[in-house]
Amino acid sequence: MAKLTVVLGVLLVTFLAIASAHRTTITTTVVEDEINPGQGGQRCQQKIQQQQQQLRHCQQYLSQTSPFELDMYPQQGQQQQQLKQCCQALQNFDEQCRCEAVKHAVRQLQQQGGGWQGEQMQQVMQKARTLPRMCNMEPQECQIRAVFV
Repeated sequence: MAKLTVVLGVLLVTFLAIASAHRTTITTTVVEDEINPGQGGQRCQQKIQQQQQQLRHCQQYLSQTSPFELDMYPQQGQQQQQLKQCCQALQNFDEQCRCEAVKHAVRQLQQQGGGWQGEQMQQVMQKARTLPRMCNMEPQECQIRAVFV
């Protein structure tokens, strides 16, 4: 009888944990701009403007996180090609400007109406943060802060 009580208690706690994990929250995410013009921010912005066309490869790679985009690019090779082209674009930036370029790509996607919410946006942000690592570049990770409104 004691074992049954313990088992039922564990099942109840597990059920409550699962039930509370399934709530839906709709949020809008905005990438915070942390550029400090006194520390080379103007130089980075100029470089980003010059390389904007090449950064579209990064936007395309990041956008493939969305299930809708994955349907449009079903081949894994397509995603690898986008990553390769994105890495080539990021190679044109020095280490101090690389993360600003990644942030710019994310902001551009948002402005184009990415429409990501919740988990999709978290996936895009995580992919963006680790993009330099995927390209074997420094810094290994970008500090991209998302503000949820």
